[in-house]
Amino acid sequence: MREVISVHVGQAGVQLGNICWKLYCLEHGLNIDGTFIGRDQSLTSANLRESFEQMNVKEKQDLPAAKVGPSEGFYSFFSENSNGNFSPRAIFLDLEPSVIDQIRKGDMKSLFQPTALLNECEDAANNYARGFYACGTKVIHRMMDCIRKMAEASEKLQGFMTFHSFGGGTGSGLHALLNENLANEYNKSSVLDSAIFTSPTLSTSVVEPYNAVLSTSRNLLNTSCVFLADNEAMYNICQSKLDIDSPTYKNLNHLLAQTISSITASIRFQGTLNSDFTDFQTNLVPFPRIHFPVMSYAPIISEQKVSRECMSVSEMTSTCFENSNRLVKCENEQGKYMACCILYRGDVLAKDVNQAIHQIKGKKGVKFVPWSPTGFKVGINDSIPSALKDSENATTTKAVCLICNTTAIKEAWSILNYKYHIMLKKRAFTHWFLGEGMDDGEFYDAQDNLLTLEQEYDVLNVEN
Repeated sequence: MREVISVHVGQAGVQLGNICWKLYCLEHGLNIDGTFIGRDQSLTSANLRESFEQMNVKEKQDLPAAKVGPSEGFYSFFSENSNGNFSPRAIFLDLEPSVIDQIRKGDMKSLFQPTALLNECEDAANNYARGFYACGTKVIHRMMDCIRKMAEASEKLQGFMTFHSFGGGTGSGLHALLNENLANEYNKSSVLDSAIFTSPTLSTSVVEPYNAVLSTSRNLLNTSCVFLADNEAMYNICQSKLDIDSPTYKNLNHLLAQTISSITASIRFQGTLNSDFTDFQTNLVPFPRIHFPVMSYAPIISEQKVSRECMSVSEMTSTCFENSNRLVKCENEQGKYMACCILYRGDVLAKDVNQAIHQIKGKKGVKFVPWSPTGFKVGINDSIPSALKDSENATTTKAVCLICNTTAIKEAWSILNYKYHIMLKKRAFTHWFLGEGMDDGEFYDAQDNLLTLEQEYDVLNVEN
């Protein structure tokens, strides 16, 4: 077994994690109390329906097929308890109790290990310095002890997946402190990060640019790969593709969870062409600092449209390369691809994939840097996508997830760096950060670090 430990930090990470694990349970035939039901031949469809009604399964045909027992990949994400039930290899942490308490009192309270739900009694107040220095130092030892116990219970730890947002105080500061400790104690293990990036025009806090730049600068060499998504891009997708007039965070989390499920499917299930945990870093990261790929997913389609708008493998693949399907706002007209990882799942044939990629290579808008002529890593997984009942995205027999490392992301860094620069130039709000123990020089070191990153993307975008 090659285990993966998931760590969910801050409100965004915890709420996203709650939906991700509910979706994982559905896909593996695991009840929300940790009992395994998906592969017991004695269970009837009625038993399955009754058990999954609590998980809001859409239709009877959405239920997992009867099988014999958990697959090997299942144990990468779940561990078996002494009573024969299963628990996620996951840890949830927030600096204030309200979001964690929703899990403790919710319908999945019996699924997670109580010792893996950690919180303090005061939040980071949207302040990176408070999350990293003031509050973070009080909880990090307890958190690392929990991770250590989970790692020691693993046969062969493959790596970590972390979930957080760049804009919040806990998601930026405490997550940065966590990654520093993971890099020190588990330097041979990969760390894959799913992060909510700052949006170009939407914001939940005035000091988001500070939090995002300071966190990114601190973590630039402590993370193997960072999968980016932003709320504004996902809002637009929900409105245009799913016909939701006023999307909520729950809508966005369902969309992002579906994408993350496709990314991890190759680890959790067997397939024709599988991608390993370390494959993402190997195939997507050409240079250590250039590790911020962008995600796309298809089909994104509502239940009302799915019956009359069935997409072929080629159409799904082409859709993923459109700007409107990206989970982070960046236009690709001036950008070039450095690497692409295309992950198919469900009823997909290799010949259809080859045809789809051949068509993509012929498109004018898909340009690769000259020093990366191959460009594509392909995974095909046999597991059919699932969807929870309260998810607006319809259940389909096949899906594709595109993870691409493109120089177009430089646009997002430019916008963030500009916001950071104009705020720091006026010394706006800096006293809140300095008052929590942060040194003034860290502001300027982070600014230089991120400007250098932006320039590195410019260099990589040059033709020769």
